Amino acid sequence: MSLVAVKNKFQVVIPQSVREQIGLNVGDLLEARIERGKITFTPKSVVDRGIAEGLEDIRKGRVHGPYRTVQAAMEAFQERTLKRSKRPKRTAP
Repeated sequence: MSLVAVKNKFQVVIPQSVREQIGLNVGDLLEARIERGKITFTPKSVVDRGIAEGLEDIRKGRVHGPYRTVQAAMEAFQERTLKRSKRPKRTAP
């Protein structure tokens, strides 16, 4: 067990052995929480909203392709866009 001291501005240094065990690097983000009277830090990664939405689409099976060429992908995209623009617009309740 390693002990750490709370420094000026309430900073603490995470011991090297602990950092190595979880693969923590400079610039990584940690989520701080209080759990049953203890402070816990959990490594987190930030995902761009567009990437997160794309991953959600994949999980829900909303995928297209694969396409053999960029041209084939663009044609499919344009066709879907055209179909979408022809649908009647929903009105707010």
